[in-house]
Amino acid sequence: MKFNKHIENIKTYEGGKPIELVVREFGIKPEDVVKLASNENPNGCSSKVQEAVRNIVANMALYPDDSMMKLKAGLARRFDLKDENIIIGSGSDQIIELAIHAKANKDSKVLVNGVTFAMYDVYSKHIGCEIIKTTSTDSHDLEQFYTLYKEHNPDIIFLCTPNNPTGDATDAKDIFEFISKIDNDTLVVVDGAYMEYAKYKDSNKAIEPKELIEKFENVLYLGTFSKAYGLGGMRVGYGLGRADIIKQLYKLRPPFNITTLSLEAASVALEDEEFVKNSIEMNFNEMKRYENFANEQKIDIIESYTNFITLCFVNPRNSTDIADALLKRGMIVRDLSGYGMNAIRVTVGKPEQNSRFFELLLEYL
Repeated sequence: MKFNKHIENIKTYEGGKPIELVVREFGIKPEDVVKLASNENPNGCSSKVQEAVRNIVANMALYPDDSMMKLKAGLARRFDLKDENIIIGSGSDQIIELAIHAKANKDSKVLVNGVTFAMYDVYSKHIGCEIIKTTSTDSHDLEQFYTLYKEHNPDIIFLCTPNNPTGDATDAKDIFEFISKIDNDTLVVVDGAYMEYAKYKDSNKAIEPKELIEKFENVLYLGTFSKAYGLGGMRVGYGLGRADIIKQLYKLRPPFNITTLSLEAASVALEDEEFVKNSIEMNFNEMKRYENFANEQKIDIIESYTNFITLCFVNPRNSTDIADALLKRGMIVRDLSGYGMNAIRVTVGKPEQNSRFFELLLEYL
């Protein structure tokens, strides 16, 4: 059977290895496996969310509210926007896919950072777009972005801040200055999946969606409930933009794309600000331990504004060997060799999980 030729060279995206697979492959007890690979909130989700989901689980026969009125109202209050400025997706990944299909075609070019979230590349290749990448790894070089923009005239530019999988973040003023030089017919997607963390750590990195949307007519801002809110399993993301952009994305949105449980969980999670604040505080307290460990072991790190940290190695230390060795001991981390980096990405976990990581890595080193 023949398939579209432009998908032949697309690499299948592989998420972090599930705990169940590690248990089966290496015969390790489930309680001895620590997953620090997918940037989930180690505290789980708010107890208020758990209670809300239990209360609604008996009513599964009906389709979810496709207007998503409750969640959109909560997001509108949070960001001081209107319903018409909001679209909800099955993870922010789905909003990325909708944006690419709405704006680009097989003759389009899409501009991204040299190392960044893999799905920008994957979804662009779904429709045969040409991907233009900077040479940057541990930061967004906006001067280089602008040079490539002028040279290639891309239909879409993706700016991921804080950036995944490296953890670096770009100052908000630099993002605004860059977008001000971009033609209004180029869609600029600002992916703020980890913005709650960056905003807490450094106000200079904080991007307010309302200011962004009011200032620029060609910008789509992305957020998610998978990180700070601890709802990775519920798959809820959102896009914020001017009404004319959101209207176009809605034409491509599949019906009932968010489950009843997910809508309720996200709506309640949005209101529990105390849980999010406590999670982020714990994250950066534990992050200091990683920074100290790396300093003691003379391991380079990329300063992180997220809930994960990137540890960079030099030969003869090899990130793939390190990740595999840790995996066989029940410690799941993300090897970044597929991004051309000799590095591993480690989610900042609970204190005992982090202690176990330090112990195992030290044994290997």
